[in-house]
Amino acid sequence: MKAAEAGIWQATQMRRRLAEAGLEISAGKMSMLWSRTPTTIRLDDLEVLCSVLDCTPCDLLVPTGTAAAARDEQPSPRAAGETSDSPAPIVPASGRPRTRPPL
Repeated sequence: MKAAEAGIWQATQMRRRLAEAGLEISAGKMSMLWSRTPTTIRLDDLEVLCSVLDCTPCDLLVPTGTAAAARDEQPSPRAAGETSDSPAPIVPASGRPRTRPPL
């Protein structure tokens, strides 16, 4: 969406702009970035992408997976009736409770 907002409609245009900004991307990697959700991205590459698209990483990265779902499903401490003095419970990303440490 950010590429379209910047007037970039083809992967070749994006690849050319990235090269002008100093980031040489292979055709295969550009195809992955353009047509699918990449599983990883280097922070240096993300910085150049944001520079070319005139945006922030938050505009490009969308949380997904179980950690994001678990975070969204948990009620806020105030909604659960807790006071601001008590810390919010920490839940592992997998959603399984941890065992107690040995005494």
